[in-house]
Amino acid sequence: MQSWQNQSVIGLVFSTDRSKILLIKRRDIPVWTLPGGGIEPNESPKVAIIRELEEETTLRTTIVKKIGEYTPVNRLTRFTHLFECKIVSGNVSITEETCNIKFFEINKLPKMPPPYKEWIEDGLKIQEGMIKKELSSVSYRSFLKNLLLHPILIFRFILSRFGIHLNSH
Repeated sequence: MQSWQNQSVIGLVFSTDRSKILLIKRRDIPVWTLPGGGIEPNESPKVAIIRELEEETTLRTTIVKKIGEYTPVNRLTRFTHLFECKIVSGNVSITEETCNIKFFEINKLPKMPPPYKEWIEDGLKIQEGMIKKELSSVSYRSFLKNLLLHPILIFRFILSRFGIHLNSH
């Protein structure tokens, strides 16, 4: 198992009928993504996803199930725990980490970088047990393509990997 520094958590929060999913637009890299983030020292993945969801949306949530574990194939990603969560209480509010939060219809998702759509698809599958697979959709090729198409976003992504977050308030 990876150390906590090399791990992250992602949360899927579906509407009751599973026709919509909660996405956040980050402040540091202003793109639509699923809520989540890094695991802190001495924190379990289960505690981390509940904390991350509250930090990014102000919602109190509980875990429905662990959907999968995703292994990086390069240095662009981390070992990631994917959870399905449900809202227990609270109202959606933007935070210091987010500039927008919205439920999107599953068949009308905004443009998102990989692997977010893959994770949503995995969360919608009915399966026995947990998914374990590589994060092959996040490749150096896709990184270079996005660098050409969105140089400012990629520059902000690189800075965030070094712990430098440019928040647009």
